[in-house]
Amino acid sequence: PSNACSSLPLSCISCSCPYSCKYGASSNASCTAPPEARCEGARNFTLQFQCSYCYLTDDETHRCSTRDIGCRSVGSPTSKSHWYIANCTTRENTICLGKQVFSKKKECNWTEGYSWKTACILSITLGGFGADRFYLGHWQEGIGKLFSFGGLGVWTLVDVVLVSTGYIGPADGSLYI
Repeated sequence: PSNACSSLPLSCISCSCPYSCKYGASSNASCTAPPEARCEGARNFTLQFQCSYCYLTDDETHRCSTRDIGCRSVGSPTSKSHWYIANCTTRENTICLGKQVFSKKKECNWTEGYSWKTACILSITLGGFGADRFYLGHWQEGIGKLFSFGGLGVWTLVDVVLVSTGYIGPADGSLYI
């Protein structure tokens, strides 16, 4: 029992997309099953796709390399080395305009040197005075904790849990070292 030619995976057929399609709208790609493919029905058919260039598709529709060569682990998001060029490939059954393999600028993981261990110790010992929040750069909350004596201890206990689980991190969005 053979499958219909139109149900073959994209790796087994050849499709061409009209570049005149309206971006973001549904369009039809002209596809052809090669003579050596074992399938039934018409070898020339159309498949529906959303008109978009491959490099502009959603992150779920392509895979990118995670080799962040050239990234500095220390720095700010405004620095030049905060980005790297990843090699990306669309997923197997994604029809899109342009090349299926492309380069994409991705953000590096970076840190400003905040230590998770230090944040936890400060939260446990001096959390009532807001030392953990000041250390992580959340100075507004630090002032609130300082003048409320850690929310009379309740805010301090909650922050111990939040800091130790990593829910509260550095204010600048960086990672812990």
